[in-house]
Amino acid sequence: MILVTRFAPSPTGPLHIGHAFAALFAFDAARAAGGRFLLRIEDIDASRCRPEFEAAILEDLHWLGLRWEEPVRRQSDHFADYRAALARLEALGVLYPCFCTRADIQREIAASPAAPHGPDGPLYPGTCRHLGTAERQRRTNSGEAYALRLDVTRAMASVTGPLTFHDDGHGTIVADPAQFGDVVLARKETPASYHLSVTVDDHLQGVTLVTRGHDLLPATHVHRLLQALLGHDVPAYRHHRLLLDENGQRFAKRNRSVTLQSLRESGVTPAEIRRRIGL
Repeated sequence: MILVTRFAPSPTGPLHIGHAFAALFAFDAARAAGGRFLLRIEDIDASRCRPEFEAAILEDLHWLGLRWEEPVRRQSDHFADYRAALARLEALGVLYPCFCTRADIQREIAASPAAPHGPDGPLYPGTCRHLGTAERQRRTNSGEAYALRLDVTRAMASVTGPLTFHDDGHGTIVADPAQFGDVVLARKETPASYHLSVTVDDHLQGVTLVTRGHDLLPATHVHRLLQALLGHDVPAYRHHRLLLDENGQRFAKRNRSVTLQSLRESGVTPAEIRRRIGL
């Protein structure tokens, strides 16, 4: 099997030295195995993504010495792929419309003395999961805004056998998607969540090794469930360390001092970037 990796930035700001580590990590893994390296632009969030940021991303990556296959996949060009995946999940009966606003959810969580928590904080309490078909239809037909959530309990019940995935640093892991609760897979203004879009994209692009930060390891539990529901092949995973600043915090796009553009303009070379990040 040919090893295929990818780097998938969002054009919401300039790349920083942490992005350089993630991009070079994926690129080096493909090059070492004689495989393929892909670039994907995750630009679903139209309210935050900008074409000038995408142009800057390409400039930064070229400067680092990265080369990738063309064409670059842009998520905004492939909304039909996400709609098809949602239709398949809907046919399985594992989606439901959620009409709760963020304020509604916060009030319900605050009213519960023992609200369950997951990796991202308090879990959605499942308010709209219990709505009847007629009520859902009435509210949908009235034009009320809603998100599509994954009924994780029903989804897990429809999967046969244990769900596992392999991470190079942790071995075989048994997936526990319930730790995230009923995650949102789409909203009116965002046709696919990160969980859905990354699962669909990796499958359609034939990615065989997903490399990304260790902070995203918990999300892989949800992605493994979606792969099972959608009939996708399961890639291998390599969740790498995160680069931290002198205060032990993750680098942020708002910190101009560590952006690749500022480092390049100050005379730092790509070789020096590699030395700084330990590659």
